[in-house]
Amino acid sequence: MKKIILLQLALLFTLFSCTKKNTATGDTAFEKASEEYLKGYLDWRPQTGVYLGLHDYDGKITNYSKASIAAEVLRLKKYDAQFAAIDSSTLSPKKYYDWKMLRSSIKNELFSIADLKIYTKNPMTYAGAIDVNIYVKRNFAPIEQQIKSIIAIEKEAPKLYEEAKANLQDTLAIPHTQLAIAIARGSASFLGNDLLVALKDVKNDSLMNAFTAANTKAIAAINGYAAFLEKEKLAKANNKYAIGKENYQKMLLYGEGITMSADAILTIGMQELQKEQTAFNAAAKIINPNKKPVDVYNEMQKEHPTAQSLIPGARKNLENIRQFLLDHKIITMPSKVRVKVTETPAYARSTSTASMDTPGPFETKATEAYYYITPVDPKWTPQQQEDWLAQFNFYTTDVVSIHEAYPGHYTQFLHLNASDASKIQKIFGSYAFIEGWAHYTEKMMLDAGYGNTGDPIKAAKYRLAQSGDALLRICRLCVSVKTHCHGMTVDQATQFFMTNWYQGDKPSRQEALRGTYDPGYLFYTLGKLQILKLRDDYKKQEGSNYSLQKFNDAMLDNGMPPLQIMRELLLKDPKSWQAIL
Repeated sequence: MKKIILLQLALLFTLFSCTKKNTATGDTAFEKASEEYLKGYLDWRPQTGVYLGLHDYDGKITNYSKASIAAEVLRLKKYDAQFAAIDSSTLSPKKYYDWKMLRSSIKNELFSIADLKIYTKNPMTYAGAIDVNIYVKRNFAPIEQQIKSIIAIEKEAPKLYEEAKANLQDTLAIPHTQLAIAIARGSASFLGNDLLVALKDVKNDSLMNAFTAANTKAIAAINGYAAFLEKEKLAKANNKYAIGKENYQKMLLYGEGITMSADAILTIGMQELQKEQTAFNAAAKIINPNKKPVDVYNEMQKEHPTAQSLIPGARKNLENIRQFLLDHKIITMPSKVRVKVTETPAYARSTSTASMDTPGPFETKATEAYYYITPVDPKWTPQQQEDWLAQFNFYTTDVVSIHEAYPGHYTQFLHLNASDASKIQKIFGSYAFIEGWAHYTEKMMLDAGYGNTGDPIKAAKYRLAQSGDALLRICRLCVSVKTHCHGMTVDQATQFFMTNWYQGDKPSRQEALRGTYDPGYLFYTLGKLQILKLRDDYKKQEGSNYSLQKFNDAMLDNGMPPLQIMRELLLKDPKSWQAIL
């Protein structure tokens, strides 16, 4: 997933106390205030600006001192009051939605700092803060200029990690502390190894000497932070990582405008889990009725490309997927520019299997989009190579390509760029909308006939691969609520994944650990369900005027708002706006 998405995921919720207005007398004042807010927002978060494609922020990093954080809180409270005082009835429809989204962003930022206490309770906040990956991943400036930006950021590392140590409270959560140590060690390794690989051909000796000095100090600072957590924090750490029911409800409201209770969502999740397991079993039975479904699934994974054909095969199939969209009028493609399928860069292969890297919405130079697939490492054992390729079996790879590229994240990016979305709509995006859309497209494509060429066995294998991915996302939903509202432990969550996702201990434990710090990973499934409900309601509204293409285009041509806002935009009856699921 592109980084900008990972940086904006928790920034947005929406308020629903007001109705749409058609006047615009207050637009000018709102525009002035919103521009002021956005400038301050990005000035304090310059790395977000870089990922958005705003290169005035190159080489800059957030000041995490207590005084700086306190000043940002005061600024947020100031604009919270200022936007609350605006009479929304004086705004045009577009500015009205911008107003809602900005109010949401501010509320969510204050929630993260005051309620979740991300700067005092979560050491992961700082573990990967010296993030210079984008300066070698995207060529938006000459390499010498990129290195100068890297140097400027790395010089701040010693100060940043002293601030982090001062900010963190005495007792932290065990999973957060352990993961922060791992992330910090990984970040130091990236700077000391992968970054050097990426810059190995630079011939400017004086510049590289300055880089080496800054890089050495940055690595020492990051490793020092990891050692601090190991020696000073780990022994005193506890298992109090759950955010609790009250904060969970705030997360739902502030992130997505959802007022439904967490327990009601869990009930829906458990019902969806049963439905999806039934679908999984049914697909497996078509393939081989004499074997257990999980054995059929494992057998299917053996149908994979060779190490040599992995990238070429994915590239060819991706073009077929794109053509299927056009032939079946599933969605409009606003650009003929193809995503580039290529190997994951060497410096990023330790943390990625397949990913989408799209430029920021304001990027004007490094505008290429890459669909990265990590190839087999020839140094691996034959079994490791086989296990890796099994993840890229022909059916799962197509499902992943649908999610990442057509009509998933890359198509979403193309529509956003081609639309008349406002600056605010391009900066802030809903977790449930972004990931819910990509997850929705997996099933939507198969329902439209992709993979069904008349061979029922082949079609069932596609369905089995898609269902397996869906089971993972549904388990995330259930584990998220159970972990943060009902005290589920990491071991219990691991077992839940193993039982219901049909995978082994290692991937299941990794998912369980993610749930301790990313309760929002329920939004993959929740967003998908919201989109399906909205599609049903939109279809009823449009009647004979409905088409799948019309709905999908409308979804992607209105920014990336919470799906409650999307309901307001697409549905005419105000009574239906609140009916999420």
